[in-house]
Amino acid sequence: MNYIEIIGVLAAIFTTVANIPQAVKVIRTRSTKSLSAITYSFLFIGMTLWVLYGIGLKDMPIIITNAIAGSLCGIILTLKLIELYKNRKTINKPSE
Repeated sequence: MNYIEIIGVLAAIFTTVANIPQAVKVIRTRSTKSLSAITYSFLFIGMTLWVLYGIGLKDMPIIITNAIAGSLCGIILTLKLIELYKNRKTINKPSE
């Protein structure tokens, strides 16, 4: 393995692992209050596109790392959207 491949492997590992602490925190606390839905939407779309790119190249490292990172990002985004929906329902609820 040459140094360029090592850099690629390290980048893939760090990119994938970077989402784990946030995903664990969101799952444990069920709070996404401080997170941006727009940021996680863009990240999720980007990772999905990377997976499609990897499929086009038949490059398993790109596919696997971005599928894992995208799944974690998708979990965070889903929980964020659920929280936004619940808050919207609470705000729009008529007073009795």
